[in-house]
Amino acid sequence: MRRIEVYPYSKLYEQMGQPVTVGDSNIALFKLSNGDVHAIENRSPHPKGGILSEGLVSGHYVFCPLYDWKISLLDGLVQSPDTGSVKKYEVEVEDNKVYILLD
Repeated sequence: MRRIEVYPYSKLYEQMGQPVTVGDSNIALFKLSNGDVHAIENRSPHPKGGILSEGLVSGHYVFCPLYDWKISLLDGLVQSPDTGSVKKYEVEVEDNKVYILLD
């Protein structure tokens, strides 16, 4: 598994998305109010694909800015009544650095 440094932890704003690019992957980082950081694919799964780093965050969910789909930051699953999922990335925070773990 590769560990890639992507962003300084101290520069992440709580409850706001931060887009990062790792290779060909567009990823959205989210720092929750409890300090936990989550990373998901930065594109909503509906056909027009809203940019999730621009969405509103509530609790551990982000709302797609185009269609208001509610997506879990914990597992990437779209909440009912909508369906689908986005890729979830494993994250580590160490020494004020956020890392994405890739296969």
